This record gives sequence, C-alpha cells and structure tokens, in this order.
Amino acid sequence: MSHHRIGIDLGGTKIEVIVLDPDGTEQLRHRTATPVGYPAALDAIAGLVRDAESKLGVRATVGIGIPGVISPATGLVKNANSNALNGHPFDRDMSALLGREVRVENDANCFALSEAVDGAGAGHRLVFGVILGTGVGGGIITDGRVHCGPHRIAGEWGHNPLPWSTLDELPGIHCWCGNWNCLETWVAGPALACDCDGPGAHDASTIPDRAAAGETRARLALARHADRLARGLAQVINLLDPDVIVLGGGLSNMAHLYRDLPGLIRRNVFSDVVDTPIVQARHGDSSGVRGAAWLWPMG
Repeated sequence: MSHHRIGIDLGGTKIEVIVLDPDGTEQLRHRTATPVGYPAALDAIAGLVRDAESKLGVRATVGIGIPGVISPATGLVKNANSNALNGHPFDRDMSALLGREVRVENDANCFALSEAVDGAGAGHRLVFGVILGTGVGGGIITDGRVHCGPHRIAGEWGHNPLPWSTLDELPGIHCWCGNWNCLETWVAGPALACDCDGPGAHDASTIPDRAAAGETRARLALARHADRLARGLAQVINLLDPDVIVLGGGLSNMAHLYRDLPGLIRRNVFSDVVDTPIVQARHGDSSGVRGAAWLWPMG
C-alpha cells in the first residue's frame, strides 16, 4: 500500500472523496449524490474508493467521516442524523468490502482534525473545532489527534443546555435528541432563521445582508444569535481552555462573528484575561473530507 490517503465525507445528500498524496497535496476530488438506504451507501463508497485508486494507480489508506459515531459498547453506529446508518457495523462492513482496515470518525471530529493538521488551527496544541450549520457539532484535537472519550461523544457541545439562559429562553425548545433547551436549538442555522423570520423559516443565509441593509429584525436576530453562541463558547473555554477555536459550517461565513464574539465571550469566562482566538476554517466545506483522510497520519 502506498502512502496516499483517501478521505470520504458521507453526508445526508452527498458523498465526497478526496485523495491526498504522501505530503498532503490533493490529487483528486469527486462528489456524488448519497443514495437511499444503507447497502446502497456502502456500495457507493466502495465504488468511489476503487475508481479513485484506479485513476491514480495507487492503493491507499481509507478514512471516512460520518454524521454519527461507532458505539464502543455495541460496535454499531449511534447518534447519526442520517438514520439509515444507525444500528449498523459501518466500519466493519466497509473494511470487508474494501479488504483493508477502514478508519471511521465523526464528521465534526474530521473537520477539527483537518483544521488542526494544516488549516486555521495548525501549530496549536489544543484545537476546538465548531460546525455551525443545520446542526451544531464540535471536535477536540490534542497534539494532532482526535480526542473521542470512552463513549466517543467528546466535543458534543451542541447537546448541552444553552448556558446562563434568560427567563424568556426557558424552558427552551424541544431538541430532536429528546432533551430540552439544547444549544443546537438556539444557534444552528434553522434556529437563527426561525428567530428572525418565525416558525417554518429554515434559510438563514440572507440575514446578514438584510441586517447590513438596515433591517432591524435581522440585526436583532444576529445580535441574539451571537450572544447565545458566545455563551456556549464561553462554557467550552471554561472546560477546555483551548488554544484556538475554529468555526466551520455555513454560519461561519458571517463576518460579524469574528468581530463580536471575543467581547461577548469574555463576560462569562472564569478568567481575568480571555484572548482565545476565534478564527474561520481555512478549508471551508472541504475540511471534513480532508480530515477523514488525515485519520491516517503521516509516518
């Protein structure tokens, strides 16, 4: 086997493959629609790997990012919002199909790993990676390695309660995970859209432009969102004290966050000085697939 690395990002609507050469340079990238059903997803991934290896004439290591985790108790996927994966031995099935060990990790952990290896968090010992999209995810990287924890849930900050909630934020919103008042229900993209435009709204992409154009409703929604996000990140800093926090996902493109978050975070961090850098991901929506490839480190 060569020192090439294949990364796969398995999402609800698309599967992306990337091939990195031994020094980490991208050699190939391809996306395809995610098929319906578990067996079809396995076959699609195996086909992408074989096609990539055939085009480049290599046999590579394979890492896969999924929107869930492999339970250490059962060996089956749990917590995946792509329900077809839950309850299956995904890593074993993929290893059997490809005839080699396949490393599988949560997609938020893959994002954080990518940014820690050669992205916005490179050179830092402890990196906390944040995904702000249709959901809220997080990953912890220490000395270039993913910290998963014994239950493989480290970094799941989105399913903790919104900290320092105000009276008008209680009892909170019912989350898909079964709990109430999860941070995800307040700071994910659909939550921002709903706060600005009311129940049923899901698209937050136009809100920053509307706020810049003077729309009061949009401006106030962004301010509430930044305050809630800051409270969530302050709790992370109190627990982990990371060297850097890297933001990814669709909402990470909102430029005001990098201006406003540092001052807002400072109010709730248990320290006299707070200078944790809050930076945007270098690799954008490619970080997840790159991080899957980096599940096989150099050397």
